Amino acid sequence: MEYVYLLMLVGLVIALCIFINRITDKLKVPSLLLFIGLGMIFGVLFRIAGLGNFTDYNLGNVVCSVCLVFVIFYGGFGTNFKEARPVAGRALLLSFAGTALTAGIVGVFVYFLTDLLPFFPSLGWAESMLIGSVISSTDAASVFNILRSRRLNLKYGTSSLLEMESGSNDPMSYMLTVVFTAVIAAQNGIAGASQMGAGEIIGMLFSQVGFGALFGAAFGFLSIFILKKFSFNMGQGGTIFILAIALITYALPTMLGEVTDVSILAGNGYLAVYICGIMIGNARIPQKRDCVRFFDALTSVAQMMIFFLLGLLATPEDLVKIDVLVPALLIFLFMTVIARPVAVTALLAPFRAKPNQIGVISWAGLRGVASIVFAVYAMSSLGVAEPGDELPYDLFSIVFVIVIVSIALQGSLLPLMSKKLHMLGDNDNVLRTFTDYQEESDVCFVKVRVGANHPWYGKKLREVVMPREFLAVLIIRGEDTIVPGGDTVILDGDVIVTAAPEFENRDEFGMYEEYIGKEHPWAGKTVRELSLPRGTLIVMIKRKKETVVPNGAAQILEGDVLAMIKLKEKEEPESLPEKA
Repeated sequence: MEYVYLLMLVGLVIALCIFINRITDKLKVPSLLLFIGLGMIFGVLFRIAGLGNFTDYNLGNVVCSVCLVFVIFYGGFGTNFKEARPVAGRALLLSFAGTALTAGIVGVFVYFLTDLLPFFPSLGWAESMLIGSVISSTDAASVFNILRSRRLNLKYGTSSLLEMESGSNDPMSYMLTVVFTAVIAAQNGIAGASQMGAGEIIGMLFSQVGFGALFGAAFGFLSIFILKKFSFNMGQGGTIFILAIALITYALPTMLGEVTDVSILAGNGYLAVYICGIMIGNARIPQKRDCVRFFDALTSVAQMMIFFLLGLLATPEDLVKIDVLVPALLIFLFMTVIARPVAVTALLAPFRAKPNQIGVISWAGLRGVASIVFAVYAMSSLGVAEPGDELPYDLFSIVFVIVIVSIALQGSLLPLMSKKLHMLGDNDNVLRTFTDYQEESDVCFVKVRVGANHPWYGKKLREVVMPREFLAVLIIRGEDTIVPGGDTVILDGDVIVTAAPEFENRDEFGMYEEYIGKEHPWAGKTVRELSLPRGTLIVMIKRKKETVVPNGAAQILEGDVLAMIKLKEKEEPESLPEKA
């Protein structure tokens, strides 16, 4: 019956996290911070009840790693690449070179800092670089949470840059963590570990990036092809398929090295799942809104569980020990004031980034769940059952304090820093940088191009007859954009953007494309001349860069791609009733 108590605990935690989320909106503090606090409270209650400390780093590593897969996948899925394209080069530069540079600077600082602290053991280069690697990435969950909850739209495309950087730099931090964990394991003589030279380390980094990117792109292309070409005969089949793809995309490159027993063949699963998420999220796939809603809920629960579990792993009295609190605060201060700003300035200055933009990007380098998960991974890989078993210091507690201070201080002050540095955009809304923006609404937008022969030409907007569910929201007239009123006169060449409720019951029909080649029997015919099967309709013609909404007189040309819908066949009754 132990599983019943476990299920009750999980349900209780999720319910409490949801209510806590309401409180954070009023307190103006990151909700993730309170989830950690809830986990620490439960940890204290367990100890009071005589259940002891929860220090199972192996279980914590498994649960957090699985949850992090969904968080990183949805980070890629929610990245609007069209919006982020102008800043993609800088974002990726920060993701990889910036993360490595930050890890190196912090590692050097830790190496010399430990010699100056009499109460802290002197660390070697591998242990110092491990700390720098674990905390080198900015946390996507924390950054997204702050940007969305505060609806911050930053100038110069900074919101998109932070979105892409925070979503894509976890793989680099993870790779560095894996490398230095392997080096320490070899130095400590842990079973299964082998000495690694410079060549093996470089080879591991290249294989992690190469195979991770390869598998991510391959599964991205495969998923899009399947989602467009096949219909699933079950409700939300596409969403369930994407869930399965996310798990496979992470697992396959990760297990490749273990199956072949060749570590250099192992790819980075987090990088693979992030790239796959970007590709699927930016593709036009069926039931995308349903997918967004599902993963939005799933990642919310995943973040709650990760932060709760990490809070459960923490022991409050260990966090305030002098050999944990002092080095953690010094490392955080150095990283926030020196390491991150130096790395950001060095990489963005050649792009002539403005000082206030560099300042906000430097401050927005929040540490979060990924750093603690990577610390748990390192301790689990090094055979740590209790803090200090193989490491001369409590890595988990040090990283935990850094993350708590980072979320509490940097996260809470990010809106204020953005305002003080004059980085807030005119439109105070960052949701437009996410691909799920339109999916969060039940409204879709339709454009109507008006010509001299159009029935709306020359009329005032109030004189136009359109369905009561439609609303004209914009008129694009040349280079001008007009918010129309009832007396606005519609002119030749106007493009009227209307809003209307979206049709959601898409299970009634399937959609497919028909390519018109040179020998196709429809080439050269008009739509009315075609003998289409019953229940089939041409809804759109894609002609090079032009989109044509067809009528009966529309001619089908060679090279056209027809978007067609077909009603799904319903089961016929065994016998039809006789006519009266």
